[in-house]
Amino acid sequence: MTTTTTTTAETVLDAGGVTMRFGGLTAVRSVDLTVNSGEIVGLIGPNGAGKTTFFNCLTGLYIPTEGRVTYKGTVLPPKPHLVTQAGVARTFQNIRLFSNMTVLENVLVGRHTRTKEGLWSALLRGPGFKRAEAESRERAMELLSFTGLAAKADHLARNLPYGEQRKLEIARALASDPGLLLLDEPTAGMNPQETRAAEDLIFAIRDQGIAVLVIEHDMRFIFNLCDRVACLVQGEKLVEGSPEVVQGDERVVAAYLGTPFEGAPGAEEVAEVEAAEAEASASAPADAAPDGGESTTRTTGPEKETP
Repeated sequence: MTTTTTTTAETVLDAGGVTMRFGGLTAVRSVDLTVNSGEIVGLIGPNGAGKTTFFNCLTGLYIPTEGRVTYKGTVLPPKPHLVTQAGVARTFQNIRLFSNMTVLENVLVGRHTRTKEGLWSALLRGPGFKRAEAESRERAMELLSFTGLAAKADHLARNLPYGEQRKLEIARALASDPGLLLLDEPTAGMNPQETRAAEDLIFAIRDQGIAVLVIEHDMRFIFNLCDRVACLVQGEKLVEGSPEVVQGDERVVAAYLGTPFEGAPGAEEVAEVEAAEAEASASAPADAAPDGGESTTRTTGPEKETP
């Protein structure tokens, strides 16, 4: 397990009492979670536990029915692009890249929240625009070097191997200079070598001062990576603590094995919540993806969790 590298912890993310209802169905119920500076925090739970729905509440894709989400003490606005601008970036379960754009161009798209040049500056292409463009390219190349993709800057994104597409999505998220990075199943569909590379990359991101919150189904990966782990079961936080505490909790083991425990909802209620989440996801507005990217799915990867 990794250890935190900072001595004075600042609360970067504070989610309090987050509840998300779809009609009369509750997908996330009164979840509290904090992420401090210098931390990697994991969010686990069986399929349909509400993990991605909770992520969507944190990043403005959904407006929580109840509760509040703050970033460094400021309440986050309920719009994805404003959340990104505030300092929170994310990746998605299904890769969302501009497949017909180059690797470099994809990362440059991620810089749009940090450039200040307006429409007229772009049309006139004056000195200010050219300077900002050069700075963006320089920063984008730094991130490609950081993620090991610099040699493929001019390649089309669709031609990258799957593991490198995952790295590119992370590089694009980092282009917005976030203080908090949310990763939704970053190793889904990866082979063991790609998974180890992803682990090293996340450690390196943390070492740059960026807090990380990660959803993952690979228990070995999550327990090696994280300082703290929270487990969601049917939208409620079951337990939170160190990896040793969580993996030794009998309720967590029961939840993953499908063994009922006291207070667990019945299969009928679970199915209703999953259906409501799927319907909400299908009817999400066009700006639901902050990057506006196309979705690239690996056919050999695991089945997508209902968001």
